[in-house]
Amino acid sequence: MKKLLLCLFANLSLATLAATSASAAEPAAPAKAADAAIRAAIAKKFPEMKIDEVRASPMKDIYEVQMGGEIAYISGDGKFLIAGDMYEIDSRTNLTENGRQKGRMQALAKLDEKDMIVFKPAKVRHTITVFTDVECGYCRKLHSEIAQLNDRGVQVRYLAYPRAGPGTEDWAKMEAVWCSIDRKKAITDAKAGKAVKAPQCSAPVAKQFQLGEKLGVRGTPAIFTDTGEYIGGYLAPDQMIGRLEGVE
Repeated sequence: MKKLLLCLFANLSLATLAATSASAAEPAAPAKAADAAIRAAIAKKFPEMKIDEVRASPMKDIYEVQMGGEIAYISGDGKFLIAGDMYEIDSRTNLTENGRQKGRMQALAKLDEKDMIVFKPAKVRHTITVFTDVECGYCRKLHSEIAQLNDRGVQVRYLAYPRAGPGTEDWAKMEAVWCSIDRKKAITDAKAGKAVKAPQCSAPVAKQFQLGEKLGVRGTPAIFTDTGEYIGGYLAPDQMIGRLEGVE
C-alpha cells in the first residue's frame, strides 16, 4: 500500500500540488438516517467500539467514523468497513489524519488544567500537552529542558501515562506525584530518581492513562500540539519550536 501511494505521489506535478493544496474540504455531517444506520451497524457487530462522531467522507456513500484518536470508514449500508488512511491525490492531503487531529483537539480541549501539571511561561505562544512517565529517559530529558521551552513561550502541560500499567511501582510513583501538594516539585524530584511521598488521593492517573490509550499513545513522551497534531516523541527545544511554527 505504501509503495502504491509513493508511486501515485511521485507522478503528481508540483504545479498540480500548488493549484490544489487548499482543495480538501471539511467532511460534512451525514443525514440523520445514515448516521443512525451506521451507529446501529457498528453497535451490532462491534459493541466494544465507542463512536464519537460520524461524518460524510469525500467519497460517495462512504462515511468517516471517529473513535477517540482513531478513524475508520464504513459504507452507507453498514456492510463494509475500511481501516486505513484516505488521501486526496491532487493535494496529497491525508484526510484521515485531519480527522484524527480534530478528534484529539476536541478531547484535549475538554480537559481541566487543574488535573494536569502545567509549566507556564510569562507569555504563552504555543502549548504542548505531554503524556509523561517518571521512568522514561526521554521524558526526563524533555523535563530538563522545560525552562528553555518556557523562555521561548512554550507552555508544557503534563498528563500521566505510566507505561508499566496499573498496579506497578511506576503507577504508584505517578499517583504520588499527582497527590503531592507541590506537583511541579514532585515530578521534578521523581524524574531525578528521588522518592516522592504523598498521602493517597483520588489522583487522575487512571483517567489520563485511559485517555492516552484512546488517543493512540504509543510511548512516552507523547506530545500533542494545541491543533491536535501528534508529534510523537522527544524533540530538542530548537526542533520543537520549528515544529510548532512550521519552519522545520
